[in-house]
Parts: sequence; structure tokens; C-alpha cells
Amino acid sequence: MKAEFPRIAPPGSAAALEVRNLCKSFGSNAVLRGVSLDLRPGSVLGLCGENGAGKSTLMRCVSGYLSEDSGTVKFGGEPAAPGASAAAAARRAACRLVPQEFHLVPQMTVAENLFLGREPSRRGFVDGAADAARRVLALAGAPHLDPRAPVASLGVADRQKTEIARAFLHRAPVLLFDEPTTVLGEEETASLLEVVRAFRDAGGAVMWVSHKLGEVLAVCDETAVLRDGELVARKPSAAFTPETLAEAMVGRPLSRLYPPKSAAPASGAPVLEASDLSDGARVRSASLSVHAGEILGVAGLAGAGRTELARLLCGFSRPVRGEIRLDGRPVRFSSVSDALSRGIAYLTEDRQGEGILPDESVYANMALSSIGEDAAGPFLSAARRARRMGPLADSLKIARSAADAPVRTLSGGNQQKTVLARSLAAKPRVLIVDEPTRGVDVGARADLYEILHRLAAEGMAVLLVSSDLEEVIGNCDRVVVMRDGETVGEVSGADVAEKPIVRLAHGV
Repeated sequence: MKAEFPRIAPPGSAAALEVRNLCKSFGSNAVLRGVSLDLRPGSVLGLCGENGAGKSTLMRCVSGYLSEDSGTVKFGGEPAAPGASAAAAARRAACRLVPQEFHLVPQMTVAENLFLGREPSRRGFVDGAADAARRVLALAGAPHLDPRAPVASLGVADRQKTEIARAFLHRAPVLLFDEPTTVLGEEETASLLEVVRAFRDAGGAVMWVSHKLGEVLAVCDETAVLRDGELVARKPSAAFTPETLAEAMVGRPLSRLYPPKSAAPASGAPVLEASDLSDGARVRSASLSVHAGEILGVAGLAGAGRTELARLLCGFSRPVRGEIRLDGRPVRFSSVSDALSRGIAYLTEDRQGEGILPDESVYANMALSSIGEDAAGPFLSAARRARRMGPLADSLKIARSAADAPVRTLSGGNQQKTVLARSLAAKPRVLIVDEPTRGVDVGARADLYEILHRLAAEGMAVLLVSSDLEEVIGNCDRVVVMRDGETVGEVSGADVAEKPIVRLAHGV
């Protein structure tokens, strides 16, 4: 069903959003340096830049979640007071932000989260929320979501759809999307882009932030680039290619994003195998094998069971049927720690929820999987930890100057490298990475791909689970495809390409 919005703004209306000379600093760190831009009704503006360029800060200032230090913000030609208390509420009526990190209450239902702070009521009781929730969920491309379901029971993709539905519920003329598709599969992303185009065609104005450059150029009428807090480029999207856009973001020519593939192992026993695995729920029958020195991809549509299979292989959950073999011998893992002690490490798709301790230092996060090596009697030795983690940080391009900083202060790319370093500190033989570049800018993505290829070249078996088909094709020697909880085929060599993988994923 095509999304239909009521007319939001007539053609020729005043600019939906005007930002002039906006500045914002955190201590001595200037994040926004005199940014000026406008957003017209009936348009989608892409906003690109590396992590730390100021994109999220700009959106949070515009939407009233942060107060700018100086500069002006106007909605529909009317000045907006600085973002604090009542003024912030007024800004949020004029625009809605879909944040990169979820702002949902897990213990509450989908409907309760949608209406949080503006509950429909009659005689003191919530009334009609479920029906209204179903309408807005359908508008946001999520008609399958049960408004009565607790948010805690939802996967990350459905949580993101709930955030998007909440933005549509408030009927603001300006919508700000901060990395809205990082947890969505290709079909879900395509559905959301159609919704955004319908909102634009009704006169709505959209600012769209994404690290998926092809997606930005596909949905945005114009694209602007922030670098080090300054607006350095703005052009019609048709004037950019993904390559020239990436170069504008980093301020220098980029070498190829994906390293050359090494030849897949021609012989030898696999390090890790799975046969007819099932978790009794999402994974019905999955089989695969991965050899030392190769990067094996796991692809499939959203809901195919990719993440659930990865978690079965590394001890997060236990199979109800099937067998896992390590070096040809059947194994059963009692926990993630058990799997790690046998040489299988896992990089979670949920970096914020499961991957980091945000208030702990970078080195403390890196050392968690091997913390016993830093013991000095009954205490932990910070000096010993620094000696161990320093060379590992260097190899992953994590600045030693960040060693004692809380990991929450790092960019998404450096947070991901920190979590990867923790896995590598345990010296695994098999590394399972689930959505490794989610929320990571193009420069850090290139670093992460280089690291994965280097690990494979050194003899590690790498399992790359991703909803990004380009990522899978660009990095993997072989690709196993899942559909409806089952592994339905495998491609290798010249068949590691879009059409063969999509056909298997769709059952064509």
C-alpha cells in the first residue's frame, strides 16, 4: 500500500527550515563552525560527512535537543528560540528527529512508546491508541507490528520502524532522519524510501543523514557535505557519484573501498562447520563451513535468520537440533565465554546495547575478553593493560591518545574498532562479525575491511554477516544465502554477485 500524506505545504511556501551561522562547541571542541543551510518544502536534502563532522549535532540543535552557542534557526520563516525547555518543545512541534540511537522504553508497548507524552485519553484512560498506532505503523511501512507488543520483544529493525512511526505521528512539516536504515534490510530500506518520497511529494521537507552513499544519492534531491564542522559542499545529488561524494567527505582522494580478494582456500578441512542447525524459532535448518584464511559471507533478506545463526555459532543461544563442529569434532557451547575460550569470537550487531561499556575507557573495553592477563595479585594493573593494548590499538588505527577516554566519546568507527580489538585480544581462530560497519563512516569502513582481509591473510577464519549486499560481494570469497531460517544456497567465484544472491534470497 502506497503511503498517502495530507498536503503539508503548498508549492512556493517559505523555506521549511533556515539555519544561519550555527555554532556549537563542547568545551574546547568546536563541533559546528558557522553552518548555514536551508531546506525547502517538497525536498529531501542529504547530509553527509565522516563521524565527528557535526551531522548529528546539527540535527540535535535544529530539533531542540541541544542549545546552539550562536546562530539562528527559522521554521517557515519564523525565528525559533534557542533549544531549551518551552522553546525546545516549540521546535519539536515544527520538526521531528528520528535519532540514530533508539529513544524507546523497552518495558512499554509499541503503542505506549508512540504516544509517550501525548497519550490519547478519555475519562482518564488511554483510548484508541492501538487503532491510531496501527494506522501510523502502516504509514511508516510496518503494518505487521503489533501495537500491544513490548518493545523489548522486538528486533532492532522493528525498533527502528517504531521510531520512524513516532515521527510521522506528530505530523511535523520537517523530518530529520539520522542513519534511519542502518538496521534495515534492502526491502525494508526500499519501502522507507518510498514513504519519504510520498512525504516529500505532499510538501514535507526532509533532512537525511546516512553513511550509505548510494542511498543518499537515490533519495535526496540535493546533497550537502559537512567536514570538521563546516559546510564544504552542496550540489544537486545528480552532480555526485558515490566516489566523488566520499572524497568530498574526507577531503582527499580515496583508494578503493574493498581490498583485493585473496584466493579462497582450495583444500583442507574447515575450521568451523554447522549442519542442519535450528534454534526452534527463527533458524530452521542452517548449514555452512568456513576455512582458515577465507572470508565467508552470510546474506539474506531481513528476517532470514542471519543474526540468529551467528549467535548459535558463538554460544549466545543453543541449538535444539543439528551439530556444530570445530576442527571436525562436535562441540556444544554453554556460553559466549565458552565459545571464546575455544577460539570463536563474535562482534555483535548491537554495538551500543551489547558491545561497549560506554563510560569505561577505550583500553578497559578492549581488555574485557582477556582481563585475567592484567592481574597483578588481587588487583588489575593499568600499566600491564596499556602494554598489551597499545600495539593492538596501533594495528587497528585507534589513537593511543584516546586510551583513557570514555568509549562513548569516540566516533562510531572507533567504537567498532574498540569492540573488534576486544575480540582479537582473546586471539581467536574464528571471527564472526555481524553488521560490522553499521553506523560507520566511509573512511572507517575502509579501515575495517582492510583489517578483516589482513586477519584472513594471517590464517583466521572470518564469517561476515551483513544486510549490505555490496559489503558482502566486495569482501567475500564465498557467500551462503539464507531464506526463511534456512541456508538455501552458496555462491563462489564469479557468482559472488548481486543477481545470483538476490535470486537465492527471494527463492526465484
